[in-house]
Amino acid sequence: MSKATTIKEALKRWEEKTGQTAAEATDVQLQFQWPPIEKMDNTLSTLKNCERLSLSTNMIEKIVGLNGMKNLKILSLARNYIKTLAGLEALGENLEELWISYNLIEKLKGIEAMKNLRVLYIGNNMVKDWTEFSKINSLPMLEELLFSGNPLAENMDENVYRNEAIRRLTYVKKLDGEPILRGV
Repeated sequence: MSKATTIKEALKRWEEKTGQTAAEATDVQLQFQWPPIEKMDNTLSTLKNCERLSLSTNMIEKIVGLNGMKNLKILSLARNYIKTLAGLEALGENLEELWISYNLIEKLKGIEAMKNLRVLYIGNNMVKDWTEFSKINSLPMLEELLFSGNPLAENMDENVYRNEAIRRLTYVKKLDGEPILRGV
């Protein structure tokens, strides 16, 4: 078994492939690394200008190293092994889109720090109760939520789930790809 790719190695490969300097780039794509990235680290904080970062389809278990990424607006961590949202707090003021579907997230502790989040794709995780789901309503800017594929959504009638989800989501305009029509 070959050892995991580090963030530093992935950035070096990305620079060679694109001809860009990672520290100056606004869009850095590190998805599908082989061997996969298993750990995020503080090397990410060198990406000062980065507005969009993709680390999808790797084997990352924990969110770390995002301090200093003050310009990051879109973060894609889908298809990893992430269990908690801990580590996102540093992005609370600037992150607008979080794509974190197909992980192992059960609890949404820490989501309330994402004050400017407009899009949250958190489908196909392990969220199974309304107490956790309700934490999403602490996001005043949230417009679009993808939540299908979580046990909470899958273990009940689709209409019952949708109606209850809409009742609990004050701000959201789109749920699981469908517009929400309120008071029509």
